[in-house]
Amino acid sequence: MSDRARTVLAGLDGIRTELEDLYKDLHRHPELGLREHRTAGKAADALRSFGYEVTDGIGGTGVVAVLANGEGPVVMARADMDALPVRERTGLPYASTVTVTDEDGTEQPVTHACGHDVHVTSLIGCAQLMSRARDAWKGTFVALFQPSEENGDGAEAMIDDGLTSKAPRPDVVLAQHVLPYPAGYVGTRTGSFLAAADSLRVTVHGRGAHGSMPQSAVDPVVMAAMIVVRLQTIVSRELAATTPAVVTVGSVHAGTGPNVIPDSAVIQLNVRTYDDASRTQVLDAVERIVKAECQASRSPREPLIERISSFPPTVNDEAPTRRVAEAFAAYFGDAAHTIDPQTASEDMSEIPRAFGAPFTYWGIGGTDPGLYAAAEKKGTLAQDVPVNHSSAFAPVVQPTLDTGVSALTVAALAWLGA
Repeated sequence: MSDRARTVLAGLDGIRTELEDLYKDLHRHPELGLREHRTAGKAADALRSFGYEVTDGIGGTGVVAVLANGEGPVVMARADMDALPVRERTGLPYASTVTVTDEDGTEQPVTHACGHDVHVTSLIGCAQLMSRARDAWKGTFVALFQPSEENGDGAEAMIDDGLTSKAPRPDVVLAQHVLPYPAGYVGTRTGSFLAAADSLRVTVHGRGAHGSMPQSAVDPVVMAAMIVVRLQTIVSRELAATTPAVVTVGSVHAGTGPNVIPDSAVIQLNVRTYDDASRTQVLDAVERIVKAECQASRSPREPLIERISSFPPTVNDEAPTRRVAEAFAAYFGDAAHTIDPQTASEDMSEIPRAFGAPFTYWGIGGTDPGLYAAAEKKGTLAQDVPVNHSSAFAPVVQPTLDTGVSALTVAALAWLGA
């Protein structure tokens, strides 16, 4: 396997500079979810030039490119394309200065602060190598570029727009994410890898009054405060100590002045879990606590609980993950690892679920190895190594891109190498 991968990846030397230029261009021109027109166009044009059959505009800006190369398995590799509303503070010569205007007229900075530019570049590089080395493999390779992962609606948008009829059913779906590990690192994990994430907006209703006459009010501020405290008991008192979960209240808003008891309060919270059972248990507990506290406080109306975003858990299938891990060990040697579960979330698993296909999703490192080693030695990884979504997050160009291209290619050839 590793010899065949080395044969295909021998072509990487000839396209490395081209890929580095593409990466810097994508980093300099980030686009928010469902607005990735330039990024999608670059991907579609590149894949067409490599001889792929390309369908674009799926779910708005999604792209699927198919390269059929004889009888054999169908392997789909997926990359997300969208950036974040973050102002870049990396100081890089190719840093983003892009801003966009919201519907309400507010100007927002935009940055590839999560590494999706690495993902797009890596998949384009892999697709190019697969096209150039068709004698080394048989089957069908599908490159899928997904919009709006950060909003959690890009995979669903492509599926709703007929993705499963516009691409062949894959035997396996592959995906990767750049993470704050040392560049050159690759990490696989069987089973639960990324958390489910559910963001909720809870509106509790009271009865307003003058601050000097609380007996005339039903105070939603107190109600919200009690809910916030009780929510923190879900993980500590309702889940087993071996069941990981996070409940975070990120926003509480009520009232407009110090001497006015308002009519309502709004709480926004985020729940992270790793499997469907604990996800259901925690979300049910949130609803139970909110309703019970409202009843205990004599709320005049039932609370409104809205799910404002939702990501499924990413649970890697055992057989494909084992196959990829073995291929990585053969090719990358000591750089191949078993990675810990991550509390980040993804909507990628919606795509293989729609096709009824197994999948595996792994991590690659993007941090300067010297910086990482020094921070690890000092015990300051959390302080010194920028993480995804940070304004200072920017993977080093190399060996991050070489690793990203190589990992996708090695994984695909684990099925297509016959």
